[in-house]
Amino acid sequence: MAVMNSNDALTEHEAWLVLKAACRHGGLASDGAELVRIGSNAVYRLREQPVIVRISRDGALEDVRRQVNVARWLVGEGYPATRALDLEQPIVVRGRAVTFWESASERTDYASLEQVGRLLRWLHRLTSPKDLALPEKCPFDDDIGDRLAYLEGLPAADAGYLRERLADVQLRYAALDFVLTPGVIHGDANIGNVILDRAGEPVLIDLDGFCTGPREWDLVQTALFYERFGWHTAGEYRQFVDAYGFDIMDWPGYPVLADYREIAMTLWLCGKAQWDQEAAAEVTKRVSSMRDGGDRRDWEPF
Repeated sequence: MAVMNSNDALTEHEAWLVLKAACRHGGLASDGAELVRIGSNAVYRLREQPVIVRISRDGALEDVRRQVNVARWLVGEGYPATRALDLEQPIVVRGRAVTFWESASERTDYASLEQVGRLLRWLHRLTSPKDLALPEKCPFDDDIGDRLAYLEGLPAADAGYLRERLADVQLRYAALDFVLTPGVIHGDANIGNVILDRAGEPVLIDLDGFCTGPREWDLVQTALFYERFGWHTAGEYRQFVDAYGFDIMDWPGYPVLADYREIAMTLWLCGKAQWDQEAAAEVTKRVSSMRDGGDRRDWEPF
């Protein structure tokens, strides 16, 4: 497996250097590009062309290439997902994979939860071709394994608590009885990954986590955001459930997946906390609330 390596953190400065070089390679103009967000990827919107540029952190080049292949498969299915530009990609710049995508809109407007539920129901009816070679969902290896190194930057007591909590969730996960038919999943489905295009229609974005596995994984974040964080109202969540046709909160395994997601979200933030003071403060708050059973409604989205 081809693996990219970079000695520099994916800061805004580093991302900008990569963006400029990548755009020169692709024959695109980077002047005035807008940084949409920086997290697992740095995402830019170009000013002079309707193009989104995604810059990865370190990782396997095949994983990034798979995202492009997934997008092209979904186009063939008539499914409304982000579209990769018709050029040879990804390209590697400064040890990072860069991909280019059609911009669905000049603004970032998120879909309603009803639209998210309908898109997920449609996605879960699809069967991917064998040559797409989607990986199987392995939450305690692929999703968490690389993030455990971030614990080294935490106080020992906080790091130890998160390790113990994760071990407990792993034991509970092994005993789960999933009830939905497994198959293709987005892997990180939530309202932040469904935007509205110029015509006001929902489009699925961020195809990094596409894989096969229990469909419950694509439902848990919306339930978690409603039930524990208060980011959705009861009415919005009911629209999501009605559109999809299943309420994961009625399934006994929901608390296990919700606990896992809390830990995964916090571990991801630990990586960002290495160079972002606001993220570091948020990590401290989250660990404290998990340890003490406190309210999660003051957790800030990152």
